[in-house]
This record gives sequence, C-alpha cells and structure tokens, in this order.
Amino acid sequence: MNVEVAEYMDRMKRTKAKMAEKGIEVLLITDPANMNYLTGFDGWSFYVDQMLVLMDDEEQPIWIGRTADANAAKVTTWLFHENIIPYPDTYVHSQTRHPMDFVAEILTQIGQDKRNIGVEMDSYYFSAKCFQQLNKGLSNATFLDGSLIVNWVRIIKSPAEILKMEKAGIIGEHAMREGIEMVNDGVRGCDVAAKISHEQLSGTPEFGGDYPAIVPLLPAGERTSTPHLTWTDKPYQQGETVILELAGCYQRYHAPIARTVQIGQPSTNMKNLSEVVIEGLNACLDFIQPGVACEEIETVWRKTVEKHGVTKESRLGYSMGLNYPPDWGEHTASIRTGDKTILVPNMTFHLIPAIWSEGDSFEISESFYVTENGCKTFANLPRELMIKDGFANLDFVG
Repeated sequence: MNVEVAEYMDRMKRTKAKMAEKGIEVLLITDPANMNYLTGFDGWSFYVDQMLVLMDDEEQPIWIGRTADANAAKVTTWLFHENIIPYPDTYVHSQTRHPMDFVAEILTQIGQDKRNIGVEMDSYYFSAKCFQQLNKGLSNATFLDGSLIVNWVRIIKSPAEILKMEKAGIIGEHAMREGIEMVNDGVRGCDVAAKISHEQLSGTPEFGGDYPAIVPLLPAGERTSTPHLTWTDKPYQQGETVILELAGCYQRYHAPIARTVQIGQPSTNMKNLSEVVIEGLNACLDFIQPGVACEEIETVWRKTVEKHGVTKESRLGYSMGLNYPPDWGEHTASIRTGDKTILVPNMTFHLIPAIWSEGDSFEISESFYVTENGCKTFANLPRELMIKDGFANLDFVG
C-alpha cells in the first residue's frame, strides 16, 4: 500500500467534492489506476470486471471483484475486510450471467439502487455490456457520466507521489542508457527490447522497478514514420534511425522518456531537424512555470520551430503518472492549442515534441513536474541526436 491512510482519506474527500459538483451520489470506479489511487488496490485483475463503489455518505468505499482477487484487496488496500465483496467465479466470462448483475444486487441490498450513480463511461475497463446490465439491474437509479472525476483529482501529485516518480525517472534514465548503448548495426530490435525490459524491472540496487503500462516502443528505419510500433527481430542496419520510447515505473508511477539514435552519420536534414526539435523542447522547459496554461506551452513550441519550417500535428504532451496497461497517461490535460488548464506545482507531464514523417523522423521527450518557480525533469540524459558509427562509439549532435 505504501501510503498513509490519511492521504487516502484526503483523496476520497476531494473526489467526493467533485462528485457533488456533478450531482453524483455514488461513483462506480472501474479504472484500476483510480482504484489504486483511492485504496492502494494493486493486482493484475483488470482483465475481469472489478469495481470500487464510492458513496457520498459512507466513510469507506466497497471493493467488488472476483473471488480469486479478493485476497489481493485485503493485502494491498486499507479497506475493512467486510468492505471487500467477492463475486463467485461462475460470473467470470459467463454467457448467462454478468458481474454487473452481482454489483446491482449488492447496491440494491445496501440501499444505493435509487440514487444518482456515476459510471466511468470512457474507461478502457467499462464495457457497453457492463452499462447494459447495470441499467437492467438498477432500473430505479439515475445514471450519470462519472468519467475522469478521479483522474482530475490525481493531476496534482502529493510529495510522496513525486518521490515515486523521481525513482521512476532514475529507472527510466538507466534503461534508456542501456538501450541506446546496445543499439547498433547488426543488433536485433528484440534483443534491445529485452535489455530495456530487464533494466526497467530490476531497477537499481536501492529500489526495484515495476512493469510499465506500455512496453518499449522501438520503431526503426521506415517504421519511424509512426510512433506506436514496438520491435521486430530484424537486425538494425547501417544508415537506419532507431527511436526508443519507454518509461521507468516505480509502484505504478511512471516517468516516460524518448530518444533517437542514428546508426551511421545523419543526413543534413536529419541533423537540422533534431536541432530544431531540441531547440523547441528547451524553449518549452524554460517557459514552464505555475500560472501558465497548457496551450501557452504549445504556442512557445510552435513559434520556436515554425520559423524553421517545422510543424507538428499531434499534441505536444499530456499529464501522466499512476497507471496500468494500456497507457501511462491520465487522460486529462494536454499540451495543445485550446487546452486552458493552468499549471500548478506538482502537476506532472510527458512533453514529447516529436516529428514523425515518411522522410526523416526525430523523437525526444522529457517527463517533468511543475515546481514553485519552474519545472524539473525526472531524468538527466543528453537530448541530442545520438549517433552510432556502426561499431561501439556513441556520439552526439548538438
């Protein structure tokens, strides 16, 4: 669990305040990161239906999940054991009954079936079938969209959370260094991924790593025209570009980082592109401080790079931190035009001003947290295009 009960209580208090703003009396939480944030629950059980029931008039929430996972709730959460309610395994992947039927029965038994119930409509872990069965079983309830309520509470980290992300940053930096060191002509991408994964999980002698929400992303050659490809078993070749995007993870808290390696000397265009993107990244980091809006950061980036003829269609960054597969992002604030979220200390973001194209592509990123007078990155690694001469030497452009 590793968090004081007082902090969990404060998190619930702030979540209930957000619920009240939306007229929600009962919030059904299915996002495992939100469940973890409020209770400490931590298990690879999100492939089956599970839920945290947060009620505005109850001091403790209720965890409902598969019987096989109930002891995980007892081991990892601060909840009273009587607030951990398992459903029988006959509900698991059944064609005749559904876990939400069981949830509806429980809510009816405890008198919560005629209330305003919020559900995380836009969660990976809440299906159309879940909503259908809840509607059927709780016909007297009023359902409201409770998406992202907890996510927005999570956006400002506590000192304890920042410390975890600092550890994740150290792990990520180490894994990135090892990955870059291994990339070279004739080396298979799958072997680089294996090395990175080993470093992510083993961590440091002082603290071990956790499994990240996203596996290492390692496109090479023509595959660098798009960001979200993993590795292949094809050996890297002289003249290829290799992008490495990964995250260190510590107790479910992430610190992503991306770098680009060139095997052999880069083209003039690639060299120029990398320098422009790095200039834009540095300008953003220098600009960031409490009181600025997310969209203002994007404006700084755009004005810095557009004079060099560079444009970027995708967002520049996003809030991130605590999460489970398939994503380390929080799905709240984005660094892009139109997002007026105001930065405050201890907000955390992944700033990724990458350019992907069918020609030269360059990806670099930094995770950072907002401080009292600026920002601080979670890793300390050179930002230049990293050049391998085809043997063992590593050089930098910039």
